[in-house]
Amino acid sequence: MIDLYTFSTPNGHKASVVLEELGLPYETHVVDIGAGAQKEPAFLRINPNGRIPAIVDRDEDDLAIFESGAILLYLADKTRRLIPQDLAGRTRAISWLMFQMGGVGPMMGQANVFYRYFPTKIPEAIERYQTESRRLFEVLNGRLGESPYLAGDEYSIADIANFCWVRIYDWSGVSIEGLPHLTRWLGEIEARPAVQRGLAVPVLREQPKDAAEKQRFVEKARGMLVGHDED
Repeated sequence: MIDLYTFSTPNGHKASVVLEELGLPYETHVVDIGAGAQKEPAFLRINPNGRIPAIVDRDEDDLAIFESGAILLYLADKTRRLIPQDLAGRTRAISWLMFQMGGVGPMMGQANVFYRYFPTKIPEAIERYQTESRRLFEVLNGRLGESPYLAGDEYSIADIANFCWVRIYDWSGVSIEGLPHLTRWLGEIEARPAVQRGLAVPVLREQPKDAAEKQRFVEKARGMLVGHDED
């Protein structure tokens, strides 16, 4: 049994999608980042950096793992699934996972901040991060024109990590027009039942009462996206 500490954000979804794809039993604990729950002492004992997601593996003496990329690698290695077992394939998967951690997430996160939330609109900042996000999309599109998935023929944690961010391209104000391989890949992954289940995690105890409230809630959550694992 694994305890998943998460919230409804791209980095949180990376962990829940992988858990669903692997079919591992897990219990979800909602960490309301809008209310600052990630900075409370109980959570800091799991992740001293105070960010989501984090997991605790009860089967491994309550081993705590934080940073979404580390969580994905841990779960893939634990099950020997969602990552190629040959050295070359594994290295490709890890390279594309790091591409998301160091590039796609931070650049889209900053695009979100300046495009959606920063009180003063700074055109130069918006353009910088949207342009860089688009460039990274083009890199992904090029790779996906060479192989079905980022690591090769196998769907892997590299695809899940990048997908959970790229899927919100419109929220970041970044176009995917003219990127057919990326568009194909997005559609294929989004159609997977386990991905759909993972994107629905966590189920919030207090559901928004109407569409407007739901939108405000989503905007509040996405307003926390500043690049790496959520603040």
